[in-house]
Amino acid sequence: MPAETTTPAAPAPAPVPAPAQQQPWYAAYPAPKSEVVTISRDEVLSLLKTAASSSASSSSESAQGKRDFVLIDLRRNDFEGGTIRGSVNLPAQSLPLTLPSVYELFKAAGVRKVIWYCGSSTGRGSRATGWMADHIASVGDKEMQSLALAGGIKGWAAAGPEFVEWMDGYDAAVWEKSVPKS
Repeated sequence: MPAETTTPAAPAPAPVPAPAQQQPWYAAYPAPKSEVVTISRDEVLSLLKTAASSSASSSSESAQGKRDFVLIDLRRNDFEGGTIRGSVNLPAQSLPLTLPSVYELFKAAGVRKVIWYCGSSTGRGSRATGWMADHIASVGDKEMQSLALAGGIKGWAAAGPEFVEWMDGYDAAVWEKSVPKS
């Protein structure tokens, strides 16, 4: 009887490595150390109304001196549907590297409240608030505050007509699909 010949088993295929999880952009930067302090949309609306009434009753130069706050919209890819009147769009992804310069600009302009927001102010908004608060503390500034708008732009847009009228570029269609009805 002929001897049985066996063919060697084919080697098992090499395991396919799992795709690498891409880290979120903020993972490249230290987490903020400062506790996030929020400001309500009612407080922000009051600031806006006070600034508007001051500018209506005085010259533009002196009115600018009365506005001691700045609103920063941190959205980038989701920057749609409008923004709170007078806000500056500074996407959060650019903030960590420019923070010292941003601080110096705000300080020179007499800004006392930096109000950050994104969609909900729980991600980018809270990180930016914390990073700026950390920087403010590191330079020993006792006058400037870093605040997150509670509820973000979604909360603002959902709060009703009194808030929506203080939005530039408001697009109801965007908010109808993204803001849950109460």
